[in-house]
Amino acid sequence: MKAGIVGLPNVGKSTLFNCLSNAKAQSANFPFCTIEPNVGVVNVPDPRLDRLAVLVSPEKVIPATVEIVDIAGLVKGASKGEGLGNQFLGNIRETDAIIHVLRCFDNDNIVHVEGSVDPLRDKEIIDFELQLKDLETVEKKLDKIKRAAKTGNKEAVKELEVLESLKAGLEQATNVRGITIAEELRMAFVTPLQLLTDKPVLYVCNVDESAAASGNSHVTAVQKAIASENAELLVLAVSIEADINELDSYEERQLFLEDLGLEEAGAAKLIRSAYQLLQRQTYFTAGEKEVRAWTIPVGASAPQAAGVIHTDFEKGFIRAEVISFSDYDALESETKVKEAGKMRIEGKEYTVADGDVMHFRFNV
Repeated sequence: MKAGIVGLPNVGKSTLFNCLSNAKAQSANFPFCTIEPNVGVVNVPDPRLDRLAVLVSPEKVIPATVEIVDIAGLVKGASKGEGLGNQFLGNIRETDAIIHVLRCFDNDNIVHVEGSVDPLRDKEIIDFELQLKDLETVEKKLDKIKRAAKTGNKEAVKELEVLESLKAGLEQATNVRGITIAEELRMAFVTPLQLLTDKPVLYVCNVDESAAASGNSHVTAVQKAIASENAELLVLAVSIEADINELDSYEERQLFLEDLGLEEAGAAKLIRSAYQLLQRQTYFTAGEKEVRAWTIPVGASAPQAAGVIHTDFEKGFIRAEVISFSDYDALESETKVKEAGKMRIEGKEYTVADGDVMHFRFNV
């Protein structure tokens, strides 16, 4: 799983990346501080994993992870190669989801590449450049499909209709994720194009300390602007998160958060939000050697979940022994769960639930 942090130069992308990954990307008050994308692998916070670790006392505890990419700042004309445009757009194409940072704070000491603070304008600049690139992709595909459709090929006729809908929407400055297309047609003809504005997006409103808990007028404006999009929004005071990140002890961090009226660090919220944005969920394996969180798509079957551990597990799948996390938590050991008759035997058709604790039986 890979999520890319995007935004105009100097909106707080690299500072946010540092908060998430502790990788210490360069962060400075000038455009294009980030040129090559920085990559960090970030643990997904999950109290259920912590609880299982306490109950089982394994040798190792391995959390689920998300790969976060800090992508170079975008400027007007990127779709035509301005600034680091081609590189930027290529880096976005490789991600599964977009974390779009919008500057929602006023500070005369931090230069804004457009000369003023206006998150809606900033959003439109990036949307416009991504839409132009998508339009270019769609038009190239259209040229090919039109020829096939003229021969009477039924699939080509269907695809032509979808592509024309995409073209019309993009020309009206609508992101692909906001264009209404039947799900089966979207899967067949839109998803393979890897369009930039089709990727799920989480908007991060970067605010100052005073707005960390309740937001501000900039945040309200962004909320209204994205109401029709299939998108998520998170309010973070990124510079404050960076300060919290520098504190040594958990207790100090919690006191700092309480002073701001926050229950937990924004970085943890963001990672969970990115995980959900990518429509992923977690199941666990728990034994003396390790307790581990495994990432699977929402709706995955038991054999598909087994295949995340090893492809042989999926090929030779026989059955899964399943304990719901709530039962494991309440009864406090696998032995007691079995004695209570709470362990289930599930077959190939079983859809894994978030938080299942599983053992797989298979033949190689």
